[in-house]
Amino acid sequence: MAYKTADARQQLLDSIAQAIEQMASAIALLSEAYEQLDETSADRIEEQLFRPVQSAYGRAKRTHAEFAARHELPGREFEPAAALAPARGVKGFVDAAVRVITEADLTLATLQDSMLPVEVGDAQLRAGLEQVRSLLGDLRGRAHEFVRTLGR
Repeated sequence: MAYKTADARQQLLDSIAQAIEQMASAIALLSEAYEQLDETSADRIEEQLFRPVQSAYGRAKRTHAEFAARHELPGREFEPAAALAPARGVKGFVDAAVRVITEADLTLATLQDSMLPVEVGDAQLRAGLEQVRSLLGDLRGRAHEFVRTLGR
């Protein structure tokens, strides 16, 4: 039984790590978009998109580290990701970031739906995952609105 619990906890950490890596990619993409914008648009993308993703990334890393420490599992360092060149400038970077964030949210939703966090996790882990998903919340809608009003 203890072996299964340890394996399940490691599986939790691996899934969270996957979502963290996806969020790191989105941060890199949004950073690239930011660099191509005028000051007003850059401020908007920072407030509407970058900050929520950065906050979710930080919360996910904290959730991962705290869960690993509570259960005496090895922690992990996460490196910044490099952005891939999109085909369509700022819009391409934002669209790619939204795709990656959607994947991260799906990774976390699948994890939550699996009931694994309830079976072998703990209340702090479940709360952390919920906070991350809440921060990512309406990113697609905010991104759509940002791109729709870009240059206006």
